[in-house]
Amino acid sequence: MNTLDPASTYDHALEVLKENDHGDYTIPTKGLYPFQWNWDSCLTALGQSHYDEARAWTEIDTLFAHQWPDGMVPHIVFHVYSDGYFPGPNVWATNRPTPTSGITQPPVAGFAVKRLFDRARDKALATERARALLPKIDAWHRWFYADRDPHDEGLVAILHPWESGRDNSIDWDEAFERVPTEGVEPYTRRDTQHADPAHRPTKAQYDRYLWLVQHFRDLDWDNSRLHDASPFQVIDPGFNAILIRACADLADLAEALGENQIAADNRARAAAGLKAIEGLWSDSHGQYLCKDRTTDALIDSATIGGILPVFAAIPKPRAHEIARTIERWADAAKFIVPSHDPLDPRFEAKRYWRGPVWLVMNYMIADGLTVIGETAVAEHIIRSSLDLITQSGFAEYYDPTTGEPCGGGRFTWTAAMVIEFLDLMGR
Repeated sequence: MNTLDPASTYDHALEVLKENDHGDYTIPTKGLYPFQWNWDSCLTALGQSHYDEARAWTEIDTLFAHQWPDGMVPHIVFHVYSDGYFPGPNVWATNRPTPTSGITQPPVAGFAVKRLFDRARDKALATERARALLPKIDAWHRWFYADRDPHDEGLVAILHPWESGRDNSIDWDEAFERVPTEGVEPYTRRDTQHADPAHRPTKAQYDRYLWLVQHFRDLDWDNSRLHDASPFQVIDPGFNAILIRACADLADLAEALGENQIAADNRARAAAGLKAIEGLWSDSHGQYLCKDRTTDALIDSATIGGILPVFAAIPKPRAHEIARTIERWADAAKFIVPSHDPLDPRFEAKRYWRGPVWLVMNYMIADGLTVIGETAVAEHIIRSSLDLITQSGFAEYYDPTTGEPCGGGRFTWTAAMVIEFLDLMGR
């Protein structure tokens, strides 16, 4: 394995970020993902902030410029025409001034903006930009609990696997079977033209992805109707942990900026979420599990979604147990953290979210573990992440058993996370 050269690695990461920069937004990678993605942009801004703070704020500002009137922030903004991605704006048909998708993604913005603010060198700029974003992020959080937690349970549901960011996770398999495949309009995938089909979701999964898009489109993208109309309603502990952390961080930021009502509302949301997420804990797996809201049953699938709650302020005994779970997974995988338990027979080392390592997940998990004192496991995750870079470059994701690069290449948020990791190491 190659030896890490921090200076050279930083320079290469910077190249990737600048190569994918389109002025006021950044694409994840050329060809495979030619538009602006929601959580990609928020996490990318963290990397950008190390060399251009104003550019980092603009990345998030651009995303929120396309927030829907009800508060939702879509998962894709189609700034320019490109036929390199499917489904494109004509399939979504959301009738927005600038075309967007009609679903959302993990709400990391509250966390990202707080982090940008806390470490800003230009405090005047940070105060101005953060203050402008506060009510927009608060509206997004309010939307989640209004339209995705209709019975005030304290946890929100995703209505499409793409919303989780973990598109083809094993977590969704059983609930996804309820989604029909009949009546899906003919389509041609573009992702398999840019990446190995063996590393991507299957055709059967894509049929169901598209059925849900068409179903929601037929309901005119009315978010007040989509939850109850969806045959797929899953409570993802990882998604909710990101939302809980974002609410807590936004509350702290709002308080610092004198916006006391926003602070109180978001603190209450975070507290309710932390109380409710305990109902997803599994002693046998040593982590949290997803819950199928339709059947009210936990889903027997040990994935990174149930590891990610260490990113939120869960009880310390739970976080320590999750650290032990990661250590067990590390015994079965050369690189961590795999996106599924490597001892599960359903584990697939190279297929998207059914096994591979993703550096963005590593970043959030390591952050949470550091906060609760599990520094050895956090450092192991960071070292493993950088080992992947030195061996395989800035890939979208990696085989945890071999380190083989998978998916897209020269990937933006991978590069951003590398800059963050190098900063933590005192580059």
